[in-house]
Amino acid sequence: MAILASRARTALRFTSSARRSFVLRTFATATNTTAPNQITPPVPTPSHSHKVVLIGGGTAGLTIAHQLLHTGKFTQDDLAIIDPSPDHHYQPGWTLVGGGLKQREDLRHSLPSLLDSRLKLYSSAVTKLSPGSNSVALTDGSISNYDHLVVVPGIRINYDAIKGLPEALADRESSVSTIYGYETCGKVFKTLEKFQKGQAIFTQPAGVIKCAGAPQKVMWLALDLWKRQGVYDPGNSAGSPVKIAFATGLPVMFGVPKYSAKLEELRQQRGVEGLFGHDLVEVNGDKAVFSNNGEKLERRFDLLHVVPKMGPHPWLKASEVADAAGFVDVDQGTTRHKKFHNVWSVGDASNLPTSKTAAAITAQAPVLVQNLVDAMEGRELKAEYDGYTSCPLTTEYGKVLLAEFMYGGLPKETFGDWLGIDQIEPRRAFYHLKKDFFPWVYANYMVKGSWGGPKGWIN
Repeated sequence: MAILASRARTALRFTSSARRSFVLRTFATATNTTAPNQITPPVPTPSHSHKVVLIGGGTAGLTIAHQLLHTGKFTQDDLAIIDPSPDHHYQPGWTLVGGGLKQREDLRHSLPSLLDSRLKLYSSAVTKLSPGSNSVALTDGSISNYDHLVVVPGIRINYDAIKGLPEALADRESSVSTIYGYETCGKVFKTLEKFQKGQAIFTQPAGVIKCAGAPQKVMWLALDLWKRQGVYDPGNSAGSPVKIAFATGLPVMFGVPKYSAKLEELRQQRGVEGLFGHDLVEVNGDKAVFSNNGEKLERRFDLLHVVPKMGPHPWLKASEVADAAGFVDVDQGTTRHKKFHNVWSVGDASNLPTSKTAAAITAQAPVLVQNLVDAMEGRELKAEYDGYTSCPLTTEYGKVLLAEFMYGGLPKETFGDWLGIDQIEPRRAFYHLKKDFFPWVYANYMVKGSWGGPKGWIN
């Protein structure tokens, strides 16, 4: 009986093993030749190798990948992009969606449709970076090996870092909204348009965020909308049905002194209450709870536009390529990693000390591409990034203050050098750059590696 029981258990194990083998078969392995009494060897981890692996198919990833192709140094599948998202978004346009000037659907594209056919796409997410072995582990169980690695996954939006925010955003009837997401930006204009009376608060968190000017861009558009609707008078804000406050975790309106002074002037002229050093930590019904120097302060609202807290992806923060804050630790001039010389990064995921904008990529990408190619061919790195970035600030419908600056908060103005004008003044021409030209040039040229920002068309 013991022998029969043993044989029965063996048969059951074999049946279970064969069933699992059947599920995993491909056409090349359709015949099971494993004998019943043999131990099935472990399935090796699938791997793939490329000259350059780019983590991220956002603005930086697409721009850099295509610029690398344009060098003529790479052929089919030499370059690979890792990104789990099926879609690519023109995120600077979400401000325009919030102001009722664009439809979010028009700013979304299928990610594969934007890729040159010579690029390999892995629609998976990263679980671990191993720079010591030049490999990246993916959620599909595979390993991607590289000669050079470009880490450009963007920044993670942490909605749940503000207590009660996810629930408030999900509630269609609530007056809480944000432009910082495809799923949420469509709610913003609907909320603004129907608002006729009460306290409106627009927030900006302490810490790193995408496009530091965006939190107030939507506020200025809302103010102008309510002015046109007759419910807000900038000259008599106290007597207006609508009251507006800007609550920022910063001590000033903007991080660059020249533009901050102008925006502070506009705030005072237009009767907007400034709540400086106010970092939103909780949304509780119609109460916004702020932290101010460690003290909790509560303000009632009737409308609340929130900018969520943001930070590095967990897998990046846990990796050897990250600095203490979790961002890729690169040289601010060459964009190469300070320790691992075949690792590179720009954009939101890097610790480059400049504002995180799409415009910054136009200046960062060519530097990274040139230096990466030079490194591959054993040459000295000569390209240098000076910290250029730009923030087109909508100050009302039809006008934009075009802030352009570099490291140290020093202005670096394209049209100031070219036409001799001071870009501190909001202008209609800049508005059309923001609303019409930039979305067009982004979709048709920038993500294809052919746009160099202030330098114009390249390659």
